Amino acid sequence: MKKYLDQTLTSEERAKDLLNVLSIKEKMGQVGCYFMTATKTGKNLSVEYPVGVGQISALEMRMLYSLDDAVEKQKKLQNKVMALSPHRIPAIFHMEGLCGAYLQGATSFQTGIGRGATWNPELEKKVAEIVGRQERAVGITQTFAPVLDISRDSRMGRQGEAYGEDPTLNSALGVAFVEGLQEQDGKRKTDAVAKHFVASQATLGGIHGAENDLSDRMVEEIFAKPFQAAISKGHIKGIMPCYASVNGQPVSVSHRYLTDLLRHKMGFSGLTVSDYAALKNAHDVQKIGESYTDTGYMGMAAGMDMELHFTQCFNAELGEWFADGKCNEQILDEAVLRVLTAKFRMGLFEQPFALDGQELKAQFNQQDDNDIAKQEAKESIVLLKNDGTLPIKKTIKKIAVIGCHANTGRTMFGGYTHFSMLEGSLAAVSTMAGLQTAKGDMPEVHTISGTHIEKDKPQFEEAFRKSQPQSKSLLEALASGMPDRDVQYAYGYDIAGDDHSHFEEALKAAKNADLVIMTLGGKYGTGSIATTGEGIDSSDINLPECQNDFINEVTQLNVPVVGIHFDGRPISSDVADEKLNAILEAWTPAQGGAEALTDILRGAYNPGGKLPVSVARSAGQIPVHYNHLNGSSYHQGESVGFSDYVNMSHQPRYFFGEGLSYTTFEFSTMTLNKKTVNPNGVIDISVEVTNTGETDGEVVPQLYVKDVYAKMSRPVLELAGFKRLYLKQGEQKVVHFKLNANQLAFLDEDMNWLVEAGKIQVMIGDSSKNLVLKDDFEISESQHIDGKLREFYTEVYVEE
Repeated sequence: MKKYLDQTLTSEERAKDLLNVLSIKEKMGQVGCYFMTATKTGKNLSVEYPVGVGQISALEMRMLYSLDDAVEKQKKLQNKVMALSPHRIPAIFHMEGLCGAYLQGATSFQTGIGRGATWNPELEKKVAEIVGRQERAVGITQTFAPVLDISRDSRMGRQGEAYGEDPTLNSALGVAFVEGLQEQDGKRKTDAVAKHFVASQATLGGIHGAENDLSDRMVEEIFAKPFQAAISKGHIKGIMPCYASVNGQPVSVSHRYLTDLLRHKMGFSGLTVSDYAALKNAHDVQKIGESYTDTGYMGMAAGMDMELHFTQCFNAELGEWFADGKCNEQILDEAVLRVLTAKFRMGLFEQPFALDGQELKAQFNQQDDNDIAKQEAKESIVLLKNDGTLPIKKTIKKIAVIGCHANTGRTMFGGYTHFSMLEGSLAAVSTMAGLQTAKGDMPEVHTISGTHIEKDKPQFEEAFRKSQPQSKSLLEALASGMPDRDVQYAYGYDIAGDDHSHFEEALKAAKNADLVIMTLGGKYGTGSIATTGEGIDSSDINLPECQNDFINEVTQLNVPVVGIHFDGRPISSDVADEKLNAILEAWTPAQGGAEALTDILRGAYNPGGKLPVSVARSAGQIPVHYNHLNGSSYHQGESVGFSDYVNMSHQPRYFFGEGLSYTTFEFSTMTLNKKTVNPNGVIDISVEVTNTGETDGEVVPQLYVKDVYAKMSRPVLELAGFKRLYLKQGEQKVVHFKLNANQLAFLDEDMNWLVEAGKIQVMIGDSSKNLVLKDDFEISESQHIDGKLREFYTEVYVEE
């Protein structure tokens, strides 16, 4: 038996043995990717990769309406790859996994920012377990998730992919997702691939893939922290670099970021894969390298292991450069070794094919999957305003539901869900990175009045009914969930633009109602049909003109009005703030969304979601985030100058961590078990939390810390830990935060991680704005530490 087939050896030992017998052509095949389509038979696979290929993109399984078709496609292509390979090396099949698999019948989940609003790592792990299990069932062992971007800019169309603005929240949720994906349920294992390393959403102007001007300190302390947590605590096996340039260099070709920082300083030992066409983009757009081959060599030498989603820069000429000695073959060997190690680690040599029959069904759909999707949808929804209108009173008999979002279930499915990707393929113009419609192929698009956004077409709804036959619209869920109410619908207005032509009919319906429910926001998706999404950035973060105008008119009728906002970014509207009686931030809650919203509206579920971002009042205020440095943002007025802009407040519209409830909670008796701790010591901070209202509900006690004085400018506040907690009416529980002093480490002037002696203030409350309990402790001495080994969020437990 060949040594590399010996399962008693480690994955790396097997990979080293196999590497030794590969030709350069075989090695170059292993760093490449074949992009399959729903219609391709794989005939050109042997032309593009005559001796096998490293990866196969399975994204286009989104176009298949049968799970059996997906299984058949995977098996045919895998057999082809192994037949081409002289050593029968199987391919890795990869797929996105942020909101679930791109597979017919797969469970779809709330988008990233909405899951950030749950503040619930335990639930996030369950979501990831489902995603990993369903993708492994059809032979997919590399999942592109979680998204660990820090999001501070609502102009960026991809804000909806990220958990939010805070590195501690993102770290806790990201580690939970990694652990869920990489759990083993058989011989085959998933590699999670975190993206987009690093500072992807910090680009100038909120423009996707552009440059940023962050300092190294900001990159490492803030933007790299969730990735470091995923490496140190989650033991993540994959990283995808971003398209952006950081400090003047595209990350995909940066030795400084992919090797010096990621591998040497942060300790990552897994596989790096390019974002789609990122190396090509580095050459064509960012003007790196004298040729595609030159750029390819720069990328591989920098630490990029594989080029996706097709070969452009890791090309045949680069193979010749290695063969001729023009380039050091050791660089290629290091990349291929990591590829092969991943394949052995995944169990592909033993189990390369998708499941089928009863085994497929048993793995793919399990009893609790839909329940978890609905629970996650409910926990993600944030109550931002309520004057007592919600929950809907029994005296309300006539309800007018107004807005284009309400009469279709497509509203619930945001970017990176299976349906959104399927729908986006039907749009006239694609905007996804690496899959954009070529300028010469741009068709004529019929647009919404006052915008560049493509008008709705019947084919989108037809595809939805075929793809998501069980998913309800908000209107359908309200009618079935409140059968004793008269629910009427009017279109009212669109997702964007200035069209008032449907106002009259909608105002007539509102005038005859006891309550109006308005749906608000744009469309978070992909392609020319969306207002936010990948490649769809905006200079305006507020509600469209038509929706603000309708709010102004409908609120003159003296009928209570509830707004429900759908989008990949949070609601921001002066008019909504001032005139609506209640506002729910729903994001895009996927298959459980319509029922979840109905449960909240009728009071069957008490909302407990918390904002994972600070909400800017307008694009001109960006960036506005809670963990700014002392003397900055809405604390600048403490230093010099006016405390506000001349035309608006410095403060955000809504604060990080905010979210209302139908009940009330009290925080009391904050206790520290010690007042002094050494640099690696742990302090126990406890608080009593009581439900003082008349309804059961959920609260999120949040622990914040502040380094009172330090050698470097430090944030005014930093989230240290949190716990989503369910309390019955009148119930009290004691929550303990186990804070390690090394979690407070920062980079000193020499860029070394330092736990500094001094006073640390600790604060507890239910948002970054409402911190009702405060105390402090001392760190006894200063000490430099290994940043990889610090803590990233507190351990939390609840006394039983």
